[in-house]
Amino acid sequence: MIHWLALLISCCCLNGAAAEIPQLERIKKCQTRCSKGLSCKTRLDYWFMPACHDPAEGLNITSLIHNVNISTVMKCEDKQKCRLHLKIHTVVQLMDPDSVSGVSICTSSAGMMTKCQIVQFTKASRRSMSGLPVTVENDYTEVSPSQHLQVTVKTVPSYCGITWTSKYHTPECSHEDLRKNVPECITGKLSYTANPEKKELAVSVSDMLQGYDYHLRLCLRDFICSGTGAYTLIKKEQPLKTAVLQYSRPLPCLCIEGWSAFMDAPRVQVCPFRNRLDELWFGITFDPLEEALIWEPACPVTAVAGLCEKREDGVCVDLPDSLQNVSRDKITFAKVDPHPQLCMKFTVGSQSWIRCPFADGIKVWDMIVSSQHGYEELQILSRVTAKFSVGPWGTSAGESADSPADQTTYTILVDVEKQKPVELQLRGKECNFCQQVKRVDVKYATTVVHCTKSCMSKSSSPAPPYDLTQIILPAAACLSGIIIITLVFWLLLRVYRSRKGKAGVCLSEKTGADVFDVQTQLPVSRKVLKTGEAESRNNEKANLLLN
Repeated sequence: MIHWLALLISCCCLNGAAAEIPQLERIKKCQTRCSKGLSCKTRLDYWFMPACHDPAEGLNITSLIHNVNISTVMKCEDKQKCRLHLKIHTVVQLMDPDSVSGVSICTSSAGMMTKCQIVQFTKASRRSMSGLPVTVENDYTEVSPSQHLQVTVKTVPSYCGITWTSKYHTPECSHEDLRKNVPECITGKLSYTANPEKKELAVSVSDMLQGYDYHLRLCLRDFICSGTGAYTLIKKEQPLKTAVLQYSRPLPCLCIEGWSAFMDAPRVQVCPFRNRLDELWFGITFDPLEEALIWEPACPVTAVAGLCEKREDGVCVDLPDSLQNVSRDKITFAKVDPHPQLCMKFTVGSQSWIRCPFADGIKVWDMIVSSQHGYEELQILSRVTAKFSVGPWGTSAGESADSPADQTTYTILVDVEKQKPVELQLRGKECNFCQQVKRVDVKYATTVVHCTKSCMSKSSSPAPPYDLTQIILPAAACLSGIIIITLVFWLLLRVYRSRKGKAGVCLSEKTGADVFDVQTQLPVSRKVLKTGEAESRNNEKANLLLN
């Protein structure tokens, strides 16, 4: 407990110390100051250094030059019109009046010529200060912010091997004192208000460099900040230094950039949406010809991207060998089977985001379920020629669809041609069982599980795709059988009738007389009937005449 308390107090103290950045020392004019009693004056040193002299016995660097201190000071003419100068303080030991007559102070930087100042001591003052240490302070050398310098201090005359050298880095423009007073560092302060509904940023500028117009724009920050097209110029005469910039997406690398309107002016950037990493995981595209899933980051980001299969419980299970590191370049997943369950997972540190580019139902194949007479039939219909693995999943429809299939069960491969459905016929349980289907002619694919709720219409061994001969040949055989049976019955009927006709002729020959009598009786009876009818008519006529 005491340890944590001490750690907390130390952190607070460090943070407070870091927050209190001291201001640079101010000077009104450049000058050289020497110890009291030592007269000195400053002049430019040689462009080309003269040859050094061999030191007398007893002369060395520690005995002549020590306690050298370097700092940066600020010389201001007016508000926002300050310059930086290098202040060098050193102590020189005057051994005798003739051994040291002054000090040479030189500064150099990459790509710049060496600047030197000589602080010369008068002979009379050297004699009066002989044998005493004297201080020399010079601040004539003008420097720039964030400049790397090499500082060299030597005696005059110069002795070989007696030289003090050190490297020094001037304050950067991030220093608060420089940002307010040095023109090279004055960028202005940007504040903003975001309007997500209108996708607008209301920007206000303060502490901008006086006497200059001010540029404002939106840009995407990377190695450089690339403009998005949103730009405006704030005139120095405007009483309110404000502007409104439109944006399209709140990306974490979208920044407001501002700078004064002069050559090589320093720039300031503020990124309003730097924590919106969730905006990066869009723009996933699919190339149907190459069967490739493509994504390119809109901003530089250190992340890991991979493919996963989203289950019904919402968990996305990583697909094997699909992880790729993301920085700036486009990433591609080749040979992908588009399916609503196939998603991309992006991971940054301990955070992950899931994006499912086919969630709106895009897929190239499907399982068709039909029901006939209380039985289910399953078919695979694909818009491209593909190969699938089909096999049982779990043991029954009542089990979880995430349960793996028994290792003793079998899996078959099914070739499906474009737009030609193939019926799935699996051995095993006829009722209430699950089967898994996965495309195997691609690198990345999901597994689709279907569980039947009623018995399958067929439970035979696996069948190949539909073959018309399997339908035509049985139908032809049935038709041929019907025709043959009909012909047989027709022939039997003809034989029966033929035999029956022959039997009737024989019978008529044996009983011809009887038949004749019967036949002759028919006309006689008819004659008798006719005679009776004539007599009755004659009687009727006689009665009429009598009456």
